[in-house]
Amino acid sequence: MEISNNTMNILAIIPARMGSSRFPGKPMEKILGKPMIGHVYERVASSEIVTTTAVATCDQEIFDYVESIGGISVMTSDTHERASDRCGEALEKLEKLYQMHYDIIVMVQGDEPMTHPDMIKEAVVPMLLDKSILVVNLMGQIKDFEEFEDRNCIKVVSDLEGNAIYFSREPIPTRSKSDKISMHKQVCVIPFRRDFLLQYIKLTPTPLENLESIDMMRILEHGYKVRMVPTMHNSQSVDTAEDLKKVEKLILSGL
Repeated sequence: MEISNNTMNILAIIPARMGSSRFPGKPMEKILGKPMIGHVYERVASSEIVTTTAVATCDQEIFDYVESIGGISVMTSDTHERASDRCGEALEKLEKLYQMHYDIIVMVQGDEPMTHPDMIKEAVVPMLLDKSILVVNLMGQIKDFEEFEDRNCIKVVSDLEGNAIYFSREPIPTRSKSDKISMHKQVCVIPFRRDFLLQYIKLTPTPLENLESIDMMRILEHGYKVRMVPTMHNSQSVDTAEDLKKVEKLILSGL
């Protein structure tokens, strides 16, 4: 399905902050000589369907770097616990700044330096085909049991219609039968319908959201659906210094 920017205003927002509890300062850590946030920004901005790409941050260092490479940054509050809340604030500021109404907001986490431009399209197309879908998450296959056990890898199980049932940092489904069924992970390319993102930031944070530290649980706990869409592309999020080395090797191999 062809998508034209003339008919759909799509805003990609990359939330990033220096104060990550798992890897402080990681957006500015270098991969092949370039800060990680630079890799993410360039890849997302090269998507043919994105109207505007911006980084949402509460850190001046990130803001200044993105501006220095000709990108768009927006300063947001330093009190946000969830990336989706940061994106909601950034959306309101960017629409006011550019006097533009966006239709779909694609959140791409700032620790996904292997994001392929086509992943944006993979995630958005289902929303164009089905107006009832409020939010999409890309989904990848878990490669091995080490990744299955890794708490930095967010696991997801879905129903027969492709909607998420639960997200967890723990291994799901059960370890005892995990060799009998595909194991899946969340890939943080997440389009929201504009109005639903603004609704999300007004929803009360929920117990399982806080327990798992996963944005999407707020949506499920309030009774809404999250559509999971398999991606054809490999991804490798960066949660540790060791992950940086993995990404360097993958990029050098042409991925």
